[in-house]
Amino acid sequence: MNFSFFLETFRLGVTNLHLHKLRSFLTTLGIIVGVMAVIAMVAIGEGSKRKTLKQVEQLGSTNIILRSVPPIDTARATRGSPWAPLHYGLRREDFLQIEADVREGRLGNIQYVVPVRNAEQEVVRDEVRATSATSIATTPEFPLVANVSISHGRFLTDEDMTNRNPVCVLGAGVASQLFGPTNPLGQFIRMQSANVKARVFEVVGVMNPVGVIGGTRDQNFDVYFPMTVNEAFFGDTIIKRSSGSTERRVVQLTEIYVRVSDVQYVEPTAAALGRMLEVRHNDQRDTFVSVPRELLRQAAASQQMFNFIMGGIALLSLLVGGIGIMNISLATVTERTREIGIRRALGAKRRHIITQFLVETMCLSVAGGLVGVGAGIGLSVLVDTLSKGTYPTHVTLWSVILAFVISAGVGIIFGIYPAIVAAHQDPIEALRHD
Repeated sequence: MNFSFFLETFRLGVTNLHLHKLRSFLTTLGIIVGVMAVIAMVAIGEGSKRKTLKQVEQLGSTNIILRSVPPIDTARATRGSPWAPLHYGLRREDFLQIEADVREGRLGNIQYVVPVRNAEQEVVRDEVRATSATSIATTPEFPLVANVSISHGRFLTDEDMTNRNPVCVLGAGVASQLFGPTNPLGQFIRMQSANVKARVFEVVGVMNPVGVIGGTRDQNFDVYFPMTVNEAFFGDTIIKRSSGSTERRVVQLTEIYVRVSDVQYVEPTAAALGRMLEVRHNDQRDTFVSVPRELLRQAAASQQMFNFIMGGIALLSLLVGGIGIMNISLATVTERTREIGIRRALGAKRRHIITQFLVETMCLSVAGGLVGVGAGIGLSVLVDTLSKGTYPTHVTLWSVILAFVISAGVGIIFGIYPAIVAAHQDPIEALRHD
């Protein structure tokens, strides 16, 4: 068998498939769906993984985040009275204790400890309200642990903290929402709520655009101001009124960011901090220790299970497509029995017949694979576009190659049996077939 024979066999195979276009398309449909599913599912999984990696990178792979959470036992938190304010979460004493432990070497691997308080104040400029803004009281070290940076102007300083200067730094999103194309530096905004007097803050800086932190807060809409100003102006009590009811909460610190010197110290330090908080808070369970690397591991495990399930479904589709090819090929053998007999009578050997049928099944599977690759890439782009980044996708080269190779392999594997059946037809009996 030389090249001209293969070329002629390929031409005959394509011609035969072209004569039955609808049947050929329906035969390859399973292959198309399977390849499309493999590429699209891997693209969704890869996009989700990259999104998680980006979030963990923004949170910091060497960061530990201590958070205040409402306790399960609210009776203890309200000190026995259902009308008393709900006291819970991190306290300034916790922050000072961690700092003391760092100074005295008990937590020697910690580089920075930064307190954060969500003041829950409304941010207003004249009559324009920044509806998505989050007022964040913190210290000058915040950019060192939160991977944020100044676009223009400056961040908070030690002098701002000492003198309780009413200054603020705007995230890129809130700056655009309040000031549009106008330069915010030197301009003034107000922070106000139902239970405190409105306070005026001077804008001294604007941050570079960033993404969503930990999947919960868009830092582009953060407004940073000195922690000492929060203590002096707004206090620790938060009052919320809704539907005729009033909720009062007393929270001193919302979060404490802790950055360690190396990744290897993250989990031991997190465990030590967790034990310290349990003792200091008398097992009230009103704090939570979050480790971004642990979030990454959990996301990776969930993603692995998702990929396994989706990959199984996709491979099942390819299997169904292969069975479809085999069924149609067997039916074709019956239809072309007389043709096979004539070819055998004219000197064609069994290997020639096998090659002919394998070429046809390969054409079906390769064509289905190519269409499936295009459909899979198109579906991935469509999901990314329609979800507007909520479900990002990323098409990987290896998934395209793997899906295409598997589709071609399906054509060979499921085409072998019909080809052998065709090759073993008795020439005399085949010639008698109507």
